[in-house]
Amino acid sequence: MDKNNSSSNESHKRSSSALQLDPRKKVLKSDPLVSHGRHFGRTVFALCNYPSLLTNGILRLEQLEDTSIEDFSTEERQEHLVFEKLLDSYPGLLELLKEGSEEELLHIGELIGKGAACARGEDTKSLKPIIIDWIAPAGFNHPLTGCLLCPAELDWDDTDTKQKLQSGEIAVRGDQWPLFVYANEAYDPEDPWNGLLRSCLLVNGFRHVFTSPSSVDKEPKATHAGNARLHGMTTVTAASVAYVATHIQFALCSSSVFSCTNTVTDSETFYHSLLDLLEDPDEHGEVTELLLWWNRQIFPMSSATKQSLKVNSALSKICQKRAALKDADVYMSNVISVV
Repeated sequence: MDKNNSSSNESHKRSSSALQLDPRKKVLKSDPLVSHGRHFGRTVFALCNYPSLLTNGILRLEQLEDTSIEDFSTEERQEHLVFEKLLDSYPGLLELLKEGSEEELLHIGELIGKGAACARGEDTKSLKPIIIDWIAPAGFNHPLTGCLLCPAELDWDDTDTKQKLQSGEIAVRGDQWPLFVYANEAYDPEDPWNGLLRSCLLVNGFRHVFTSPSSVDKEPKATHAGNARLHGMTTVTAASVAYVATHIQFALCSSSVFSCTNTVTDSETFYHSLLDLLEDPDEHGEVTELLLWWNRQIFPMSSATKQSLKVNSALSKICQKRAALKDADVYMSNVISVV
């Protein structure tokens, strides 16, 4: 192979996006990286080609020695952000990547990808049947699931709209968010943030995946630690909300096999569109408030949900008294120093 062809192939490898799934490859050996991939896929980035992510990330680190991240395209910057999150989440991974051969680097990516794929498969398999118990039969051909899947901007009660959705005449894109992502399935076109990603269905789905299937019930019966506890997860992430929403969308539809490119659900576009919004710096205020709400639902005792003490409670009285004593001590020390 001549130098030009080699350069062209390398350029093609660098330019291909890692934030898209690759055909599955069988990885036989288990590894801690598989376990880490399960949690990373659920909470940081789900639909990802991990070998490409690592290969592109290492190449980009070398390029960043002579250039700025701002010189890369938006997609490349987003990909590199996911790469950095992966490095931060697994101590020692960067050293493994730098010291290993190209074959070892690809193997590490396959192990992480295997974990993410296994988690996605398990969640798909477990949510698809249970969600029917929460609501009713699936797809646009059932009035309840059809309403939940109906794009928020459309009117499910309109007969013509309903018929076109059922027949497929109206093709729903992934960035047309369904009503189930809104609290009480109520969408306000004048205030689209109102109730967004706060539905009971999403909360149930999140509990099913991260705390335990039985935690959806009022009286949990779980005897094993859930995924959140196994991985030390104490706060809800934006990506974990988008992950659960994507699985709920699939569980509601009539398709039996999960596919990111499914033309019925357009899952990959749906997932990315939610994540793009939740990671948009201009939406920081709304997202912070949303995640605080989520943490109160899922991890009410975590530091992320700490609120001010209840007025007149015993604890607040003790804290007030202690603060008063400290102020008095400071005052006396200042008086003595002046004298």
